[in-house]
Order: sequence, then C-alpha cells, then structure tokens
Amino acid sequence: MLSPPPSVDVLEERLSQPSSAAIEALAAVEGDLLILGVGGKMGPTLARMAVRASHQAGINRRVIAASRFSDGSLPARLQAWGVETIACDLLDEEAVAALPEAANVIFMTGMKFGASRNPALTWAMNCYAPALVCRRFRHSRMVAFSSGNVYPLVSLDSGGSKEADEPGPIGEYAITVLGRERTFQYFSDRYQIPTALLRLNYATEMRYGVLVDIAQDVLAERPVDLATPMFNVIWQGDANAMTLAALAHAANPPRIINIAGPAFLRVRDVAEQFGRLMNKPVRFAGQEGSTAYLNNGSEGHRLLGNVSVDAETMIRWTADWVQRGGESLGKPTHFQVRSGKF
Repeated sequence: MLSPPPSVDVLEERLSQPSSAAIEALAAVEGDLLILGVGGKMGPTLARMAVRASHQAGINRRVIAASRFSDGSLPARLQAWGVETIACDLLDEEAVAALPEAANVIFMTGMKFGASRNPALTWAMNCYAPALVCRRFRHSRMVAFSSGNVYPLVSLDSGGSKEADEPGPIGEYAITVLGRERTFQYFSDRYQIPTALLRLNYATEMRYGVLVDIAQDVLAERPVDLATPMFNVIWQGDANAMTLAALAHAANPPRIINIAGPAFLRVRDVAEQFGRLMNKPVRFAGQEGSTAYLNNGSEGHRLLGNVSVDAETMIRWTADWVQRGGESLGKPTHFQVRSGKF
C-alpha cells in the first residue's frame, strides 16, 4: 500500500508520473507540444508529465507552456522541469498569433468561478478564445478540456452520463462550456483539425478537490452539505495521463471522452469515513437530493487507460494531508451547487 505523500514535492512527483498509455501516445504523435492555460490546477503537473513521458518514449520534443502566469513563481518551476514558458493572454489575437508552431496543442483555459458575476468575460474565455486558438493552430492536433457540467443532473442509479447522451447544461457557465465544445467542433470540421474533447468530472489531489472540501468541513466540525448526495472523482495524476493519452485519439469529427473515476461516492459515506480517520464527529446539513452530476468514465478507461489510484486511497491520503495542515490551494470546488451559478 503506497503511503500518503509527505510533502508538496513528493505529491507533484506522483501527479506527474506518466502512465504507459501516456508514454505510448507521446511516442506515437510527432512534433512539439503546446499547453495553453497551464497556470491552472492541473496544468503544471500535466506539463511536467509530458516532459517525463516524452523522455521515457525516447522522443526529443519541445514542451511549451503558455499562460498569463498570475503566479509569478510558476515559470521558474516549469523551466526547472524542462518546460519552456511563454506569457500569453489568449484573448489577445496578436499574442495568440505570435505563439510558436506546435503539432500538438492541449487547450486548458476556461472560466468557471466568478462566471455569474462576469458573464461576458465567461463567454469570451470559453468561446472566443477557442476560436482564436483554432484559427491559429488549424494545422495542429488538439485536445481540449470540457466539463461534466454540459450534462444534466442525473439520477443516482443511472450509471452516470455517457458520451452519446444529449447535453443538458444548467446555468450560463455550463452553456458556455457547451459553446466551447461547439466552437471546437465547428473549426475541426472547417479545417479538418483532429480533436478530442475531454469532459472532466472531477480531478482531485491533496490540495484541491471535492474530497478536500469534505475533509476540511469534517476537520473543522462544520456541517457537510448533502444537497448533492453523490459524486465521482479521479486522481489528478490519472487525469493528466489520460489527457496526454487522448492526443493519440484525436479525430475529425472530434471525439468526446469522459474523464472520470470508476466509483460513485456518496457524500454521507465519505464524510463519515473522514470522521473515523480524523477522529472527528460528523454533522450534516440539508436533505439528500435524488440527482447529481455523474460521469460514466468507462469509455475513457477503455481508450486511455485505467486509474492507478482508487477512491479509497485518495480518501486516506486526503485525511492524512488535511489533518497535518498540508498546503491548500484555497479554492473550494462548489460541487454542491445545483443551480449552475458559480
């Protein structure tokens, strides 16, 4: 049994360990890799994994990371891992035009939190920026992040939303995410761009994620909200690896792939498990609803590889990390929100 990560350095090393599927994909696709929007929660370790996977595949390629870099320390960290960095605002057409050529592009940029306060910027980030990128990289292969929020809330016994299900976005944020998908689909058709669209739900690690939200509530003896009674999560390292593996499955028309863990977890059960692990009483608020955002990740596992860290291990690691006062990104997921307003 793998022990919990004792430090941020060990955590980030684990989050950037490539899977065999990621290594095989980066051996199969030719050319450099450009990661757009690398400054988010997943981007840094995904970029590091791309370097490691390329080396293990015996491929000499540039891995280039672009972001506004609001965290001024991030470029140096990425460069130490062998990642080139470029400061770029993806809403600036001239800046996008000046980005270097890359045969492979991963698009991670998006706006969720604060969407209700600034809907115009949300539409620009989630729909206009993809259009600029598609026009600039019309000769590249693309993997673009979407979200499980494009699906409707589904019943707890549904087995989760599948890729062929009709979208049913709730709220303006989710509508713009579907708009992002439609933008990539349009330009994929227009320019014959091989594309994969990844509907992620939800990536987690020790500093961020649904499990961290619940563990922090239990540790602080705050009531755990039951309004959204169930969820599924995936270890961020596995989500990183599946993202890189998706490069080998980009297609025209775009291939839609759910990125999700295999287990559906009940909020009540997870909270009570955290209570036992941290020796804390557990309190709840509200009534359990009958629906939730649940992704069926079986097709993604078939195409991109199985998970390496299961839910029980993530729960155990999260309890250890939160109880020790480990670093937190301070960004709640708001997974309980059912109105679509973020």
